[in-house]
Amino acid sequence: MAAASAEDLFGELAEELAPQGAERGRMFGMACLKDPGGKAFVGLHGDELVVRLNRDTDEHAAALALPGSHLFDPMGGRPMKDWICLALAQREQWLPLAEAARRMPR
Repeated sequence: MAAASAEDLFGELAEELAPQGAERGRMFGMACLKDPGGKAFVGLHGDELVVRLNRDTDEHAAALALPGSHLFDPMGGRPMKDWICLALAQREQWLPLAEAARRMPR
């Protein structure tokens, strides 16, 4: 049986978070989930999940410490300090970190 793709995992994530008010949308040309106020908190960039975690939190530090994680840099040369890319290999952390991102104040 083939491993789930990043798109499949993102779809599962969207279904899991829908009862909490998450809605599908687009940001920077990528699929994303937005809170009821319309603010994106997670996105799918290639095979990476991108989560918005305030840079001064323990969740941000823990996410950035995961192997393969890095700051999101959609334009090249100017990373977005509150957005972290999580590798597909870290898929077991996608839901807990997406939930943390959903709860973060904006």
